[in-house]
Amino acid sequence: MLATRVDLLPPEWIAELGKLQNAVPALPFAQVRAQLVEDLGEEPEALFARLDEIPLAAASLAQTHRAWLADGTPVVLKIRRPGIRDTVESDLRLLARLAEIVEAQAPDLHRYRPREVVHEFTLSLRRELDFAAECRNAERIAANFAGHEEIVVPRVHWQWTSERLNVQDFVAGIPGPDLGRRRRGGPDRKRLAEVGASIVLKMVLEDGFFHADPHPGNIFYLAGNRVAVIDFGMVGRVSEQRRFQIVQMLHGLVEREAAAVGDVLLEWGEGGTGPDESRLQADIGAFVDQYRGVPLKDLRMGQMLIDVTTILRNHGLSLPPDLALMVKAFLTLEGFGRQLDPDFDMAGAARPYLERVMLAHWSPRALLRRGRRGLFDAIELAGDMPRELRRLLRAARRGRLNMQIEVTSLKAFGEQVDRAANRLTMGVVTAALVIGSSIVMNAAGGGVSSRWLLALGVAGFVGAALIGMWILLSIWRSGRR
Repeated sequence: MLATRVDLLPPEWIAELGKLQNAVPALPFAQVRAQLVEDLGEEPEALFARLDEIPLAAASLAQTHRAWLADGTPVVLKIRRPGIRDTVESDLRLLARLAEIVEAQAPDLHRYRPREVVHEFTLSLRRELDFAAECRNAERIAANFAGHEEIVVPRVHWQWTSERLNVQDFVAGIPGPDLGRRRRGGPDRKRLAEVGASIVLKMVLEDGFFHADPHPGNIFYLAGNRVAVIDFGMVGRVSEQRRFQIVQMLHGLVEREAAAVGDVLLEWGEGGTGPDESRLQADIGAFVDQYRGVPLKDLRMGQMLIDVTTILRNHGLSLPPDLALMVKAFLTLEGFGRQLDPDFDMAGAARPYLERVMLAHWSPRALLRRGRRGLFDAIELAGDMPRELRRLLRAARRGRLNMQIEVTSLKAFGEQVDRAANRLTMGVVTAALVIGSSIVMNAAGGGVSSRWLLALGVAGFVGAALIGMWILLSIWRSGRR
């Protein structure tokens, strides 16, 4: 992701980090051959006219090899690294444990909800390990772009595709990293930046199903200013209601309307800790006002989204989990767009989509559809009302009507009282042990029985010391909390 942030890092850092996208050290073919034979069901030489053992590219989860079918069609075999699932699961367990430690030991970082972040990352990465699911995502994207010649999604060969193997048509084009390093010649870079932006904006704002990892290693440029997109393992989904909220927020940012942005953030924060609305609106107003008078082409939408999420966290709110991938996609897109065209205008490219989605949301057909849905819900609710009231009255007559009210502050207070009572009780027990052990040891005389009494007294003192240490530790930990 950092490899796309040309606004944060110098070119030499961008070039080095870009190697992580498709130039990770590959495994020798001998190490992946056994798994490939198992997934294909027979030797690859029996299915393909030719197979290159030297990888075409390699990334963290898989490596790709070029092959040709019997009829000469060039294809690419994306082979999952053997044993990578165990490695990933081990890393995810470490991340989950690290998130628990961060939340427990660093209260200032608790508002970033590290455990939720790790949970979303875990779900996304596990889906990305399933190459069959990736191919289904690719076909869904291709269907959404039917009739759009500017985007190409390679065809899937399902007869050989499985969880660990993905076979798709080979794309002959200029890889994104190569085009990013070219300074002269080649395709129209400005036009390609516009095409890439229109593709992502349509996926996010119109379709609600988008490629969540559009970095240069997943993009190829073809003749005619067309773009081929591969690797749909990481995708995002946005509901119709959420899309309209995104449009409202982005439109408010582009048009410098602080009230519209604040209303959306408050909706996203429902169920949170109850932010101070006036202070939130003031912070949003100050944030939006700093862009007043700035030309549209100079707006950095990716940075604006990061600033918005920072404001959310500062007010005890959090970005809805289903939007985290969207922010990542916008950041990646804008960063790569500026690699192609330093004057890339993300806000200007988004503006027509925002206006189109808002007009579609308030169109007569959309209003009629939502009104009809609301009417059906109201009719269903009215139909269920007598039966629900009958159940409520029956429960009340039988004495089974219960009401549960939970006050968080009182619950916390009760827990504090409970802990204090436990410490007080243990203190009394400690004092009793000290006094009792002193009496026993003082009463010990000579003989065998005295030795047992002496041992009993010593045991009492040891027990009192241990309990006392526990009380002190408990008080110390309570003070830290």
